[in-house]
Amino acid sequence: MLCTTSNLVDCLKEWEDLEKDYQQVQETHRQYKQKLEEVYKLQDSCSQAIARQKKKLKELKVSLKECKDKLSPDEINAIDEIKESIKDRPNVFFEMEAFLPKKNGLYLSLVLGNVNVTLLNKQSKFAYKDEYEKFKLILTVILFLFSFTCCFLFSYRVLDALFNFLLVWYYCTLTIRESILISNGSRIKGWWVFHHYVSTFLSGVMLTWPEGILYQMFRNQFLTYCMYQIGFVQFLQYYYQSGCLYRLRSLGERHNMDVTVEGFQSWMWRGLTFLLPFLFFGHFWQLYNSIILFRIAQLPECKEWQVVMCGCSYLVLFLGNFLTTLAVVYQKYMNNQDKSKTL
Repeated sequence: MLCTTSNLVDCLKEWEDLEKDYQQVQETHRQYKQKLEEVYKLQDSCSQAIARQKKKLKELKVSLKECKDKLSPDEINAIDEIKESIKDRPNVFFEMEAFLPKKNGLYLSLVLGNVNVTLLNKQSKFAYKDEYEKFKLILTVILFLFSFTCCFLFSYRVLDALFNFLLVWYYCTLTIRESILISNGSRIKGWWVFHHYVSTFLSGVMLTWPEGILYQMFRNQFLTYCMYQIGFVQFLQYYYQSGCLYRLRSLGERHNMDVTVEGFQSWMWRGLTFLLPFLFFGHFWQLYNSIILFRIAQLPECKEWQVVMCGCSYLVLFLGNFLTTLAVVYQKYMNNQDKSKTL
């Protein structure tokens, strides 16, 4: 098709507009890089200032302890006020550090290397947290349906292997996502993170357990446990914990980056104590699994190392879950007793 004069004029005009826009894009990108450099410098400056504050506050606390002797009542009151102010500082620094780059822990360093996983604005943090919750919910439903299918519909070792592989991938992904959430200010407590590492190991061992009489002896018990613990209880916890967290965040009583957990924490005391019987039943089921596996390990025909490893893993899960939940309940009960005495 021949190029007409009017078409050529339109093309030249379009090119001029594109050239102007291109110059604007270059200028915007130049400003962006400049601001980015300024942000990096501010991040370093802020991190150094927080580290300096922490060090000096630590030294000040030691000095205040030494100064307590032979002081007037006014001076003692002044020191007490300073100590009260110092108590609030760690929480403030924690909030600040949630928006600053930090060195990855050992696990994230091994998995991702030295990549900065800190999200720099609240919207990105909340979006990642919501994505984590949706991921858990979707996989909970899938795992429940998968375990139901393996238990009641099809009895094939290949399907069992796929189910255990899905469990390994699920728990591995959870540990990575939780490590990133912790780097971004989420307060996921010790055992509720560590028990996912134990669950990953347990699922990996179950994946390698070869087909045989001993495997078949434990198979249905394992799949039924998965339906209850990973399916029913986990869905129950997600449904009620998410609602409770939303209410507490609205009241300003919980941190915005708090997430649902597969256990019981102190903030659940009001409104979620009805979950405790379901949780304790799951904990004792883990103990029962451990006992059955140790009994299987004592059979003369037992040659598989997976039996003892799975038994030990279930025992660790029971002890960790049961003692942690019991400690939370006891601590909350004692706090309530102290409050009632003061009234």
